[in-house]
Amino acid sequence: AVRRLESSIASVVRGKPGAIRLAVTTLLARGHLLIEDIPGVGKTTLARALAASVGGSFHRIQFTSDLLPSDITGVSIYDAAGKSFELRRGPIFANVVLADEINRTAPRTQSALLEAMSEGQVSIDDVTHRLPTPFLVLATQNPVEHFGTYPLPESQMDRFLLRIQLGYPDRAVERALLRDRTGEDPVTALTPVIDHAAIAAAQAAVERVRIDDALLDYALAIVDETRKSAHVAVGVSTNWLGYLAVGGAVMTLAP
Repeated sequence: AVRRLESSIASVVRGKPGAIRLAVTTLLARGHLLIEDIPGVGKTTLARALAASVGGSFHRIQFTSDLLPSDITGVSIYDAAGKSFELRRGPIFANVVLADEINRTAPRTQSALLEAMSEGQVSIDDVTHRLPTPFLVLATQNPVEHFGTYPLPESQMDRFLLRIQLGYPDRAVERALLRDRTGEDPVTALTPVIDHAAIAAAQAAVERVRIDDALLDYALAIVDETRKSAHVAVGVSTNWLGYLAVGGAVMTLAP
């Protein structure tokens, strides 16, 4: 099922098997993915292809400077007829959420994602609402253009398991892309190749992978050095170390 998922994404995002593998790794490790690169190299296409291949609900949020936290989480609206408040759920209530150009909104709005990405839930008017599972946030940002952007807070960056780049495709791939241009969006032709039960089973299999104590000690040694080094502003957190262990377990399942 995982190989089918990678093949489905690769049919649209060509020449990037490494990035595709890391995106699937993030999904299986129950993490979140930040795709950081210049415009036009396939960031949004990769996110949409993954969402289309796993099925379920998908919402795209175009982050802008005037976006409000309630535009992401939702808001309670008073129903005069029923004389009660009704929750209008925001786009965060989806299996796959594409946070497009996430660095174009203010930190106040970015903070609306913190609870969702860390705990799989959101709090609205003192009421906690669980998000659907699986839940994955795929965010994109342009690291070159800084006009009208906001740097992601450290607390936000800590919620991402991986931060990857795509880069330019090689000449042969670019030539094939130019030759095959039809004016149609290839992502719309994708159909789900894995269901949620299979994803849950794969995620559970990852958590059962045994990690030898020697590997844990090696990872802890690296983490400890990040906390002592004068070249690192903020050392690796304990929460991220857990992600590191699970992510490593995913890679051991790869053929």
